[in-house]
Amino acid sequence: MTDAGWVVGIDSGGSGLRIALARASDARPVETVTSREPVRTGPGGIEAAHLLAQVLPAVEAMKARTGAGDMAAVAVGAAGMATLGDELRAVLPGALDRALGVRRLALAADAVTAYAGALGQRPGAVVAGGTGLIALGTDLTTWRRADGWGHLLGDCGSGAWIGRAGLEAAMRAFDGRRGGSPALLARAEERFGPAAGLPGALYPRTDRPAVLASFAPEVAHCGAAGDEVSTAILRQAAAHVAEAAAAVCPAAGESEVALTGGLFKMGDPLLVPLRAELAEQLPHARPASAAGDPLAGSLALAGWLATDTLRLPTEPQLLQLTR
Repeated sequence: MTDAGWVVGIDSGGSGLRIALARASDARPVETVTSREPVRTGPGGIEAAHLLAQVLPAVEAMKARTGAGDMAAVAVGAAGMATLGDELRAVLPGALDRALGVRRLALAADAVTAYAGALGQRPGAVVAGGTGLIALGTDLTTWRRADGWGHLLGDCGSGAWIGRAGLEAAMRAFDGRRGGSPALLARAEERFGPAAGLPGALYPRTDRPAVLASFAPEVAHCGAAGDEVSTAILRQAAAHVAEAAAAVCPAAGESEVALTGGLFKMGDPLLVPLRAELAEQLPHARPASAAGDPLAGSLALAGWLATDTLRLPTEPQLLQLTR
């Protein structure tokens, strides 16, 4: 195979930025750099200048250390790309061309890079679950999206959703209402202090989704210990996750469904009911293990773009290409 050069994959999320360098021919990372500083969001959306200030020095340093040659393609996967990516789409093509000589660029929503990392270029559905939750599916002609609407309007079955439901059950127990869980109340007070003070501790926080999600493992722990309320919360979460996958998975032909993200590291208390729900709601789709994470997906996108083998559908808000 002719050497197609080098590629860079970028994964930008709420917890920071990861940048990886690879050969286009196999898209396996040769070196990876991680920044714990998330890319800022300003009036124009995700700030291109802040992303470039972190990416360009990192790429130059990786090139110097590895002896990498010209960059054939770059792929950027960013949380918020669909709704906050206008500045990136306007600025990055020219800036990366001037700085790195890169003319092939993929700008993708993080759900797309999660899909590419998990299933590659095969039809199916991927659910990315963590603090929030989004499902993305494709028949390789169009994309379908479900949820990802945030903790107030959706993200059903996510870490924030499970944690909020668990804290509600704790407060029900505190009040003496039906549906309460003394086990969850004990866990909540151990973590956050007296239950009566929980609203004051939670509502002013700007990171409420993350705080809610931090309680999800407690729900799993109580469920594993036999708490019926916690078990019911996890069963309902599993149903929500499967519903999102079913909403986006191609209805015809062979397809796969994969799960990716920290939510699914909660183990059997969530995964056992989730497997049952997926089998019931998606009997035609084959369960698949996610092959890689969103950074691997960004590298894969860059490699496919560099080698003219990209088959995933383009769509302005989800996957935009510059060739």
